[in-house]
Amino acid sequence: MLILEQIQRHWKILTVGLLLISTTLSLYPLTKLPEFPETDKTHHFIAYFALALPLGLRKPNKWIIFICLFIIFGGVIEVIQPYVNRYGEWLDFFANITGVVAGFITGAYLIKTLPVKTQSKT
Repeated sequence: MLILEQIQRHWKILTVGLLLISTTLSLYPLTKLPEFPETDKTHHFIAYFALALPLGLRKPNKWIIFICLFIIFGGVIEVIQPYVNRYGEWLDFFANITGVVAGFITGAYLIKTLPVKTQSKT
């Protein structure tokens, strides 16, 4: 599984890149708010799933701190969004948390079940 090995090897760069993309997309001001704000929960889940997946694949020392930071990051984004003409919603925050947990668990499961060379944890 070459792709999983590459994600494991470059998890830090990938995570920072995904954080930057997520921040930009989440805080980019909209000219008009959507009429139905509740329709984006899947997007939140997928974004935070993708953010936590490399962490689960690598599972570095003190991984729980990263999980907590990703969850805090999602909460801070939701608090800031109303100031950039977006909705900040509790259900979005819940979707963020669910995505982080599911992404991490999926990554950890894949590493345990697929034949991937594991890296030393840093």
